Amino acid sequence: MPTYGLDLQAKGMVFDIQRFSVHDGPGIRTLVFLKGCPLRCPWCSNPESQRREQEIMFIARNCIGCKKCLNVCPSGAVDFDLPSRIRPEKCTLCGKCIEVCYAAALNTAGQEKTVETVLDELKKDNVYYRRSGGGITLSGGEPLAQAGFAEQLLAGCKANGWHTTIETTGFTTEKVLKRLLPLVNLVLLDIKHMDDQKHKKYVGRSNKTVHRNARIIAGSGVPMIVRVPIIPRFNDDLINIRSTANFAHSLGTVKELHLLPYHRLGQGKYDYLGRKYPLEGITPPSRGNLERLKMLVESCGLRCSIGGV
Repeated sequence: MPTYGLDLQAKGMVFDIQRFSVHDGPGIRTLVFLKGCPLRCPWCSNPESQRREQEIMFIARNCIGCKKCLNVCPSGAVDFDLPSRIRPEKCTLCGKCIEVCYAAALNTAGQEKTVETVLDELKKDNVYYRRSGGGITLSGGEPLAQAGFAEQLLAGCKANGWHTTIETTGFTTEKVLKRLLPLVNLVLLDIKHMDDQKHKKYVGRSNKTVHRNARIIAGSGVPMIVRVPIIPRFNDDLINIRSTANFAHSLGTVKELHLLPYHRLGQGKYDYLGRKYPLEGITPPSRGNLERLKMLVESCGLRCSIGGV
């Protein structure tokens, strides 16, 4: 593999590597999830991805109450009166509690890895990429929040001849985006709401950066698919979906829009981190409403599917 200009020792915080995915780009893919995200979407199914730093997750059902973690913690961060078991303001992330927890009640969310280490893991599935037309998808969190690491990892993937995809919120600087786009074969861009005030209220940031970057991606010639998480009471109305579809169509290069139904599969992770689940009481959208939204998107001149690629 040619490695000129590639920093194999560049480090990034990775919280998961998921193999044999078929929903986040063409073919069979490996998803690399990077920690850190500038947004705080209340429906986020990977809350461990939001903060850039490493975290400890506590799975209460696994705990056998042996208190070995309490005895080895040098900073007094373990507190059996807390549902999350760990006081983050005291925790130094030394990992000693995890080492002695043979019941696997305490786990690390996020590991610092080098580009070389991740590439070695990805090479294990090279035959599947080649036979299926698949490749690598960077996700998160927001993969562009670790721009330097993402750039080196994407460069390493390209050097191996793999198809590369990024799944992004679009919330990054113009400089970062333009630096990484030449290394990308496909962009999966989330557009959460067209109304800026609602976007700020629910996500914590303006959508103007997302829309600007959507135009930059479209102008670059890199294929892009717009993805909309369908969240009841937030963005599942006909007006917003029509506006989103019209915006996507106006970009000129976008041919597809995917509707991603809200689900609660990540709810347990909030408990593991000692956080309250933000969307308690919200139920997934009905199939009937999803089909109506799909027909609306198609009437705006785009192909539409419910779910991923």
